[in-house]
Amino acid sequence: MTTSKQDILLIGVGVMGQGIAQVAAQAGHRVFLFDTFEGAAVKAREKIATTFTKLVEKAKLTQQDADATLARLLPIQTLAEGKTALLAIEAVVERLDVKHSLFQQLEDLLPEGAILATNTSSISVTAIGAGLKRPERLVGMHFFNPAPLMKLVEVVHGLRTDKAIAAEVEQLARAWGKTPVHARSTPGFIVNRIARPYYAEALMLLQEQALAPEALDAVLRAAGFRMGPCELMDLIGLDTNYAVTKTVFEANFYDRRFTPSLVQRELVEAGQFGRKNGRGFYVYPEGAPALAPCPVAPPAAGSTVVVHGSGTVADALAVAAKGFTVSRVPTSNWVGLQLGSLQLRQTDGRSAWQIARAEGLAQLAVFDELPTVAGGAIAFATTGAASAAHAAGVLQALGWQPVPMQDAPGLVVARTLAMLVNEAADAVQQGVCTPDGADAAMKLGVNYPAGPFEWLQRLGRSRVIGLIEALDACYRGERYRISPWLQRAGAA
Repeated sequence: MTTSKQDILLIGVGVMGQGIAQVAAQAGHRVFLFDTFEGAAVKAREKIATTFTKLVEKAKLTQQDADATLARLLPIQTLAEGKTALLAIEAVVERLDVKHSLFQQLEDLLPEGAILATNTSSISVTAIGAGLKRPERLVGMHFFNPAPLMKLVEVVHGLRTDKAIAAEVEQLARAWGKTPVHARSTPGFIVNRIARPYYAEALMLLQEQALAPEALDAVLRAAGFRMGPCELMDLIGLDTNYAVTKTVFEANFYDRRFTPSLVQRELVEAGQFGRKNGRGFYVYPEGAPALAPCPVAPPAAGSTVVVHGSGTVADALAVAAKGFTVSRVPTSNWVGLQLGSLQLRQTDGRSAWQIARAEGLAQLAVFDELPTVAGGAIAFATTGAASAAHAAGVLQALGWQPVPMQDAPGLVVARTLAMLVNEAADAVQQGVCTPDGADAAMKLGVNYPAGPFEWLQRLGRSRVIGLIEALDACYRGERYRISPWLQRAGAA
């Protein structure tokens, strides 16, 4: 199958189906295009032809290759016309009954040795295969949009999937220039599951009115994410993202970690779906507004700054404080810096008022993870007695854009990274994927700047656990429980 360029039957020719068909045809396969909507297959081929015309104009594809690939894309009017295919890939509507019925038809139509693949992003492969004559030949082959550009393919095995079939599909994906990552059929698979905290923590902070959507997006972009959570949800579609969240929540027997957000529900109920209809968190085409100006009181030139703690963050603070007179106290049990009576501490998960009350501090500011983008935005919060303008002045003098927010545990970036790591650890704990698989999936599937286990190595296990424990102490409940994998990893 992987080397003989056998026929492929592609069912469902929407945006995703078109992309998969293009990938397969460019790899040399003859692809039958089928859709239940009359004329859809022909229009899909025409859209691919238009894409090829633009690629040829940009010299990214030769006319000869474009013509040869189009010749391998064959619209058909009945499924029976694709009966020679040894691989069928469905990209139809996300409904279990529709997919199950389709695969029952395909079992009767295709050769007995044919592989049946579903591009589902959230429905159980085991459930789709239930009742089939040969459920061992059904496998998930989850592409990401746009399929011709995105490298990741989640190869998902259900309870009855033959390991040899999954291995063959992995080999095929590699032959198509993709990076396959093996996943067990659990709700959300790898990417849609591990990504949930990226949206959930942002929505929690919005519900608490800790900061505005544009501020949330700015600090997470400064951490290296290509898009902030609010603008990303607007791009995906708030209705779509909300539906996936509900599906994962229900499929996990209402595990509180995946609880949908009241903020998102209200936007969906108001018909604000994002870019698709012009209004979501932001109004389009304008998009996110500029950040509100932050009052700043710059420190006096040549002021003395004391850098506390040790490690990469303390070292980075010392380097950034080049405009100050710097001394260091590496034995401190906290990381940050002090200017006169004002302490600026990197978040350990506790809110500023909790630290101030526990340690008897009056002049205290807590700041987020340091930006990885030069001049990037960094969130901070102060106690009531501390001057936000003075804290902002210090952060600005260090080279970052200060973003004041309401006092919240773990601030923004730190709590988001900790929860992404925790969710990935649980996925590994439950056999959904390997640590390397999780890292590859999140970087290739959603363009994260690093994988969750790469963040774990950078932040350190004790810091991740400390952040989550502080969140749990504040909120209480199941949401912030620590993965057993993380606990065992420390013991190992």
